[in-house]
Formats: sequence, C-alpha cells, structure tokens
Amino acid sequence: MTPHEIYKLIEDGMARVDEELVRQSSSGVPMIEDIGRYICKSGGKRVRPAILLLSSQMCGYDGPVGPRLGAVVEMIHSATLVHDDIIDNASVRRGHASVNAQWGNEITVLMGDWLYMTSFRLALGERHFQVLDVLIEATRKMVEGELIQLSFNGNLDITEEQHMEISERKTAFLFSACSQLGGILGQLPAEKVEKMRRYGLNVGRAFQLVDDVLDLTSDENTLGKPVGSDLKEGKPTLPLIYIMRDGKPEHRDLVRAALRENAPTEEQKDVIIKLVREYGTAERVLNKAHAYAEEAKSCLEDFPASTARDALLSIPDYIVERDR
Repeated sequence: MTPHEIYKLIEDGMARVDEELVRQSSSGVPMIEDIGRYICKSGGKRVRPAILLLSSQMCGYDGPVGPRLGAVVEMIHSATLVHDDIIDNASVRRGHASVNAQWGNEITVLMGDWLYMTSFRLALGERHFQVLDVLIEATRKMVEGELIQLSFNGNLDITEEQHMEISERKTAFLFSACSQLGGILGQLPAEKVEKMRRYGLNVGRAFQLVDDVLDLTSDENTLGKPVGSDLKEGKPTLPLIYIMRDGKPEHRDLVRAALRENAPTEEQKDVIIKLVREYGTAERVLNKAHAYAEEAKSCLEDFPASTARDALLSIPDYIVERDR
C-alpha cells in the first residue's frame, strides 16, 4: 500500500486532527495563535496521528476520540521539536525557520510548555485513565531521553546500547503510545494491546535509525534541515559510533575530533560522510532498521485481515525506504 493510499484510508480522520489542532491554537492570545498556525503550516507527515487512527480502525474503533487523541500526540511531538530546537540551537525545521529562530528562545520555551499543557488538557477531557497513563508515561520517557542524551554530551565512548536507549525514549515511545492507544480504544484484551504497543515501539526504533542515516547521506531539501546537523551538534549517532568503535585509529580520531569541535568544517564533514560509505556503517544501521521493521510487522500476525491492517503493515517498509 502506498503512502497516498494509506492517508486516503484515514483522510476524514486526519482532517479532523488538523481541525482540532487549529481549534486548540485558537486561545485568544495572538502570539499563541500566530505560532500555532506557523507550526501547523510548517508541514510534517503526521505519521504519529496516522498510526493512531489506523490502529484504532484495525482494532474496531472509528469514533471521535481517535482524531482528538491524534491531535494530542501531534501537539506532544511538536512540543518536543520546539524544545529540541532550542537545545540544539537549530535555525531550520522542515525546510522553514524554526520557531526559536522566528520568535526567540524565551518565547519558544513557553510555547513548548503551552503545547504540552494543552495536549494534556485535551486528553484529560476524555476522562480515560488508561489513555492518560499511556500519554504521561510516553512524555516522561521522552524528556528522560533528552536528559540522558545531554548527560552524554562530550562523552564519545557511548555504546550502541546506550544510544538505542536514548532513541527509544526520545522517539520510539511516542510511536508505541500511538499504536497502543488504538488497542485501548478498541477495548482489546491486554495481550493484544501489548502487541500493538510493541508494533509502534519497533516502528519508532526503525524510524530513528533511518533518521540517523539520512542525516549523513541525504540532502537539505529532503531532510528539511541542514545535512550533518547531528554531527554539528556533537551527537554521536550509530553510523559514527560504529566507526569510532571499529574503524582504523586515524579514522576514529577524525570522527572524535569533529564531534568534540561541535562545528566541523565542510571538509571534515565530507571526509566523515566518505568514511560512512567506506565502512558501510549506514547500510549496517539500515539493516538494523529493516530488522525492527520486520519485528513490527510480526506483531500484527494475529489480527484479522483488513485494509487498516494492510496499511499498518506497509508503514514500516515505507519508513525504512523513505527518501532513498
């Protein structure tokens, strides 16, 4: 199933997600409305709400709560992005000036806080404690992931396992919340809800690994932000961790020096990207992403055939093959 066919399947629900996002931004405070509209119009594939809606549909629920929770997870995601851009001093997001570049850090911090609080106010309106438990836990894990990552700043001896823990917390847990919520809305038994959770977790793992690769192998038009952003910010992603662990001493030293400087020259970036190709670390990471994608699909084996299930089975492949 193509991405177009997937979104066509949930077209009405996604439209209601967008309507809810606009409605929640209409706070009566002009600055919030301006920034809210800016975030809404800045793009993004809305993958997380799509997974929530498709999961709900596959699990037998197609009511109004799905789009409302779709808006909740998109606001949580947006809140993490605007806060991340401050931490990373990023000036571009999705091909446009980041919120902090437009309005400054002080306003952006508060806007991120507003998005978090607004998302939870909307979720609280459902009066569903299990839903709240899932959303609160996912958000807590995401913040923990950012804190753990910051604690590793300057520590280039980070292991693959530590990197994967950060990736799971920062990215995969919100994906898992989206698919898990679909099972909860469908009132499935606990073991089926757990399979839905694991589906999203593995999709999120694959998603982040592909992002790590694209940051070194794609282009700015495709990424919507400068290539090598992680390198510039001194973040040792998995393709680079493999080189620092397994590469020749001079290559390990080169990568370490670039990450320590936090502002590698274009020449250094070009050499590192060449090393990624020579060592095949990008392909190695993509193979790992493919394995997670297959694991995600296996979580849906016991669910009855449906178009929503077909769409969910297509998403992991779409994620690992995107922009290639």
